[in-house]
This record gives sequence, C-alpha cells and structure tokens, in this order.
Amino acid sequence: MDAQGRGRADDIDPADQWVVNPATGEYELRLTPSAPQSAVPGPRRSAPRSGGAGGATRNRSAAPGRTVPAEAPGRDVPPPRRRRGAPEEPLPGRRSRRPVKKKARAKKAVLWTGGVMAFVLVGTAGAAYLYLKHLEGNVTTEDVGSVADDGFSKDEAFSILIIGTDKRTGAGNEGYGDKGSAGHADTTILLHVSKDRTNATAMSIPRDLVVDVPDCEASDGSIIPGAQSVRFNTSLGQDGRDPGCTMKTVEEVTGIDVNHFVMADFNAVKTLTTAVGGVEVCLKKAVNDKESKLKLPAGTSTIEGEQALAFVRTRHSFGNQGDLDRIKIQQQFMSSLMRKMTSGNALTSPTKLVKLANAATKALTVDKGIGKASTLKDLALEMKKVPVKNITFLTTPVADNPADGAVKKTVIVDDSRAPQVFTMIKNDVSFTEVKAKEKKEKAAVAARLKGPKSAADEVRVRIFNGGAPAGSAQEELTYLQTQAGVIKSENGGNAERTLAKTTLEYAPDQADEARRLAEIMGLSGSAMKPGESVTNSQGLPTMTLTLGEDFKGAGVKIEAPSAAPPGVSKTTANEQQCAS
Repeated sequence: MDAQGRGRADDIDPADQWVVNPATGEYELRLTPSAPQSAVPGPRRSAPRSGGAGGATRNRSAAPGRTVPAEAPGRDVPPPRRRRGAPEEPLPGRRSRRPVKKKARAKKAVLWTGGVMAFVLVGTAGAAYLYLKHLEGNVTTEDVGSVADDGFSKDEAFSILIIGTDKRTGAGNEGYGDKGSAGHADTTILLHVSKDRTNATAMSIPRDLVVDVPDCEASDGSIIPGAQSVRFNTSLGQDGRDPGCTMKTVEEVTGIDVNHFVMADFNAVKTLTTAVGGVEVCLKKAVNDKESKLKLPAGTSTIEGEQALAFVRTRHSFGNQGDLDRIKIQQQFMSSLMRKMTSGNALTSPTKLVKLANAATKALTVDKGIGKASTLKDLALEMKKVPVKNITFLTTPVADNPADGAVKKTVIVDDSRAPQVFTMIKNDVSFTEVKAKEKKEKAAVAARLKGPKSAADEVRVRIFNGGAPAGSAQEELTYLQTQAGVIKSENGGNAERTLAKTTLEYAPDQADEARRLAEIMGLSGSAMKPGESVTNSQGLPTMTLTLGEDFKGAGVKIEAPSAAPPGVSKTTANEQQCAS
C-alpha cells in the first residue's frame, strides 16, 4: 500500500504518509487531497448513537469523489465527515474547546541480532499489517517439512532458532575468510518466549560444541545421514543440511521443542544497524584487531554497518580469544541494540520504521510457518509484550572436550549444569526477576506445600496418564502401593487430554493428603490444583493425579528447578556492560 498504489505518486515518500493519531496512538494513512479518488473509500466513522441500547443507528459518509444520495425527509443529516484525530467543528452557539492531547503509545518493533544475524518484525496495529503485506515479498521462506510448526499460536509458549550463517553472500562480504563456505551455523541462539509473556530466554549455542547430528530429510525427500561427535555448526550447510536439520539437532541436545527458525547472513548486521542509526557499545580498553579490522577507542562508541559487523566478528581482542568470549560480546551487542529499539523515538518515525522493516525483511530467511504477513505481525506483537528487563541472555553450559588433549578447540555439554538450564527453559521458568505481583503469586503457590501432612496410608488417589509414556499410570501405582505406602490408590487409565506437566487436583479438606503425595513425588506448589471433591471406583472421596509429559518414571522426583545452577553466567537486556 504505497503512494503509487493509491494513485498519488508525486515523489511522496510512503513512510511520510503514515502519522500517529494522538487520540488512539495508532499509525494511520494520511493522504493529501488531490484529484478525486473514486475507487478509494475514506475512513469510516460512526455517527452519534441515539435511541438507547439496542436503538443505535450508524450513518456512513461517502468517500471523496462519490455522490451521496439525499437523505429521506424527516431523517437526521449527519455532520460533515472529518479525519480521525482532527478537532471537531464547534456547534453553533457553543464555544470551541481545544481537545486534550493524549500521550501517544509508542509502537515498537522487536529486534534480535546475534553475531552475523538479525531479526526484526514490525508489530504495530493497523498500519503495520498493511505494510507487512508489502514486506512479505521481501522475506525468503524455506520449506523444512514437519520440523517447523504450521503457523503460530498466540496462546502458547514458543521457541525460535535464530541462525546466523557464515556464508559470504552480498556486496562487500567477499573479503571475509572462508569464501567457499556453504553457510554453516556460525552463530545460533535459541529464543524461548514464555506462555504468559512475562519473560524470555536467549540461549547461545557455541558453534564448536561437539554434538551428534541426526539423520535429516533433504528438500528432494532423500535422507542425509547423521554424524556423531561433530561440531554443531556442521548441522547446517554440511552435506546439504538445511535449517530444519539444525532445529532437529538442537531438539536432541536440549530436549526443547523448536517451533520455527529465522536465518540471516552478514548483510543483516550491516543493514539493520545502519537503519536504526547505529548501536552504542562499550570497551574497557582500546581495540585494534587486524583480523576483523575493528578499531575502536576505550569507552563508548556508536557503530553501524561494516564497523558493527567487525565488532560482532571480533574474538582475538577479547578474553581468551575463543568463541565463548565472542558470544559474550555478541550478547552485549544484542542487549544494546534492543535498548535502542525499545526506548526514545527509535520507532516513532514512520520513515525510520519503513526503512528498518525493509532492511530487516530483505535480510531474513524463515520457515513457511511464519512467512505470512499476518503471522509475522502476530509474532512481533507477542514478542513485544516481554519486558526488556526480563529478557535473559545466557550460553549453553559447556565444559572442555577431553578428547582434544592439551590444545582445547571444542567443548561438550556440561552434564552437571546444562540439564537444569534446559528444564527451566522448557518449563517457562524465568532466569530474571519478574513483577512484584507475580512474586506474590509464586509465594502463594509455594504456600500450598506448607502445613501438616497425612500419613501415606491415608492418602487416597486415582492416577491417570495424561502424556507420560504408555504404562506409566500402572508403574506409578505399583510404586506408590509397594514402596511409598500409598495403598489407597488406583489406576484411572488415560486422561481426557494431554498435559505438559503433572498435576494433582484435590478438595480443600484433602490438603493434608495432597502435601504428603507432593512430598513423595517431588511435586511443586504449581502442580497442586485445589478444586472440588471427586470419588473413586468405590464411591469414596479421592484426589486426581494426572501424569504429564514431564513424568520421568515411577519413583523419580518430578520437581522442576526454579533457579539457575551455580556457575551459569547470564545477563539481561536492560544491563549495559563494557567488553574486556
């Protein structure tokens, strides 16, 4: 929807035609009157309602260039139509009153960038949807089959794999090393947004992490054989592997479902940082890196274009000159970029918004599930709900690979710390502080575990399988009766629906029994669901235990971690740090 499409080219920048309506805070299209536009309907506006509830009537004024039939005798003639947001005309005999200006709500896009990738989606209402229809033609989509979800749900948690490739495509990128690269997963971030949108976690996955790459399906339907004990970055590009193979690799390493992917090359950082007017970074010491060509003084600097790309590619001037230290630099860069995008007037200008959206979408490749304009809009709006202070950046916990010997070149997953991090992400547990209200709610939930507990032989419960492996209800029943002393228990069969997490429903007078069973099974307070009393097969009051997908086996504690394990380094997007 641009000036030419409306019949009004006249060298007008389409972005300048979108203005903020102070009454609504929305961007709206404002066209300068010129020749009659008989084919273009004007904005509609409701006439004053009358007749009370149920008796309201609605009159529509005509679009410019249209003839309005004369009103029937005896009917009220509506007032002249005016633009939305324009002051009302004073009525005869009444003094004009200047309308009180309302503070416009800043409409922000969400931008994620890591090393050689970037991700921008425009999330403003109304105008954004129309412009996203135009932007849809910029985005490249890639079909990875059933690995990616078909569409996007606004009511569920979601995980997006953000991939920055080392492919040297695009003007000005030929001079960087490894000219013949097939486009490996040079920088990868698993972005998980919680179901309630209170928090998000961006977990970097080192390119030198040793993993097993599973068998993957190629675009022609053939199977690309997997590989054992190889670098993670070979999950993309190597032997024709596509982003779907990288998604499958991440799922097998972390146990976290990956819903979609976003991929970009070197041009993303250059074009996007230029589009936003540069990003502020901080250095503890001056840098003059011969490899990346980065030259910056100590203190703060604003970088964009080639200089921004050099910054996120630099590793020999930071830390121990390895990829793990470069990841920290990239995370600091991302935090600064997000602060730039979500503060001040970065996106209040339609011209900047259009420039940024064009640059972003041209740099992206996404799966078909999120390639439509309406889906991109919904995704952006959901991501925008997450407070910047509750966005956590961390790196997959790793340890040196003992197979490397004296010279450490690769890393492996740290089995003592990584599983807890993966479980927290999978269970929507925030790595940051959340709002005071949510803290109180968590305290109330935790209080369910406090209080007297019944003896195990007094606990009466029916067990249902709601997502656990087949036979789990019977296995847990056997364990409870023979080893835990819960003899008044029975198998209820399969539940009506699948649950991600195990739940224990109980009536208020069964709280003592619920606390005992929660202790035996390692259930958290959030798994305990106060409700109404039900009866078992003998007609006696009983609790309902539904085993979810988190059930790990009979006798194994279910309780999920609620805090990051010691030694996990993490930062939040609202923190400003200086690289060293």
